[in-house]
Amino acid sequence: MNGLLHSQLLICALQRNYNWSCQLVDHSDNPYEVRIAKALWWYYFSKLLEFADTFFFILRKKNNQLTFLHIYHHSTMFGLWWIGVKWVPGGSALPGAMANSFVHVLMYLYYTLSALGPFIQPYLWWKKYLTIIQLIQFASAVMMGIKAIIYDCQFTRWMQYALVAYSFSFIVLFGNFYNNSYSKRKTEVKGISDS
Repeated sequence: MNGLLHSQLLICALQRNYNWSCQLVDHSDNPYEVRIAKALWWYYFSKLLEFADTFFFILRKKNNQLTFLHIYHHSTMFGLWWIGVKWVPGGSALPGAMANSFVHVLMYLYYTLSALGPFIQPYLWWKKYLTIIQLIQFASAVMMGIKAIIYDCQFTRWMQYALVAYSFSFIVLFGNFYNNSYSKRKTEVKGISDS
């Protein structure tokens, strides 16, 4: 689903010659704008499916996977994208959804490969790079949001401020996850080998 959403949004944005820094929502019946609005609705629906992960973790008693980051991320994305598809189904809402869909393609590829069993584990060395890609995604959203604010983009101004704050919260949370998952482990392994 995410691959299809990413390609739909990219194709339509290129056909409409979207301005990646500041694009107002076009509420016309233009077929590309209608496709963008539909793709963003399906993107919103995908956030509901991802939020369902939380309930599966609870049912399977996988409480160790119910971190603050997981709950915050999945519960807020669903609510915020409801606002997005209701009031701004296009325009500058598109780049974030398009980038996030691409990141999810990579994530689900990783999860699919890891589910194939232990024989595939040596080839899954790139997990930490998924987190780095997510951090780049959020840093890009912060920079684009700040640029839109500075240059007085008329795309729903309060949403630009919310986007910057929300994306920054993900930089902090995913950065903390990265440090706890990868930086500390390297230090511990180095400490063991040094002794």
